[in-house]
Amino acid sequence: MSAQLLKGFEVEMYTGRADGTVVGCSSEAAAALPEVVTEPDCRNLEYITPPEADYSRQLQHLLQPRQRLRHWLASRQLTLLPGSTLSLGNSQRFERSDPQNPYHQFIEDAYGTRVVTASVHINLGLEDSAAIMAACRLLRCEASLLLALSASSPFLDGRTCGAHSQRWRQFPLTPATVPLFRDQGHYIAWMQEQLATGAMRNVRHFWGSVRPNGPERPHQLNRVELRICDLVTDPLELLAITAFCELRLLQLIEGHCGDPASSSALNLKQLAELADANDQQAALQSLDATLHHWQDGSPLVARQWIASQLQQLKDWGQGLEPCRWLEPIEALLDRGNTAMRWLQQHAQGESISSILSREATLMQSQEQALSSTAGADLG
Repeated sequence: MSAQLLKGFEVEMYTGRADGTVVGCSSEAAAALPEVVTEPDCRNLEYITPPEADYSRQLQHLLQPRQRLRHWLASRQLTLLPGSTLSLGNSQRFERSDPQNPYHQFIEDAYGTRVVTASVHINLGLEDSAAIMAACRLLRCEASLLLALSASSPFLDGRTCGAHSQRWRQFPLTPATVPLFRDQGHYIAWMQEQLATGAMRNVRHFWGSVRPNGPERPHQLNRVELRICDLVTDPLELLAITAFCELRLLQLIEGHCGDPASSSALNLKQLAELADANDQQAALQSLDATLHHWQDGSPLVARQWIASQLQQLKDWGQGLEPCRWLEPIEALLDRGNTAMRWLQQHAQGESISSILSREATLMQSQEQALSSTAGADLG
């Protein structure tokens, strides 16, 4: 049985006031706190956890910088806000974190505030390029399930959007069409073509649901990066989603799960189209979305697909460490994800500001409780 995989997270969050109003301060926060990284717009910021296989230690890595950031924000009467879009606005205005940065200028000119979103990227380490490409194929074909679990952006500019993940609906996927890579040679040739034609400005300008990653892309790779998830503010829910992914990859490595390239009735072009269509359906209806399975294109509801996969993972992975962290997924399936709960509350008459304010308070309380039980050193 394969050992646990190295894991790491890139967590993007909005800063703002307790009433849910977004207030940008990323440049100042990054100057004060070495773990904070700026985004092109100053209203959201990012912190990155180090590679670590152990889930308990990753829980501490998720909590520690957030607690230090909260302490810094509190002195400015600011807090961290939930959600993956500018729920209360203003999405008509770009607020640059570094006005002198030419790449940020390009981002603003090319995409505007479509990119001003918050999310979480999950990185899973693998040892060789063949495993990384196979992992990319599998996760690309199942990325819609992970968006369905994590959707947390039903609002934009103070109104509902008709979607559970407005972030994924508005974010400028780049390049617009991405194949399922046969192998690293295919990926390298494709990347070089995108750079030569200008479809990508640099090797980082690859914004899709899943991508290979490593110290020198596209030639040196050491991980697969899942980019589709909306912001998951609950660290235990995030670790549960990560455990779900890790177990799927362990199954793939051990030969207990087919590679879509060889186990599907569809060809690679059809699989890429199916995966992209599934992602858009998950963005609209998340757990209630009708998706199409990559094995044969058969339709099934996201919630049912996840529940079936979850049971299969528990049966197969009994005794494996990631299985111990799966429990929050059952609660997500039962009560709905963040977007579904927010939309229900809003339909019952609660204002978006009130929802965000309450959720921000709950998020902070939960972090404090988890920090205590995890024994995190918050100094």
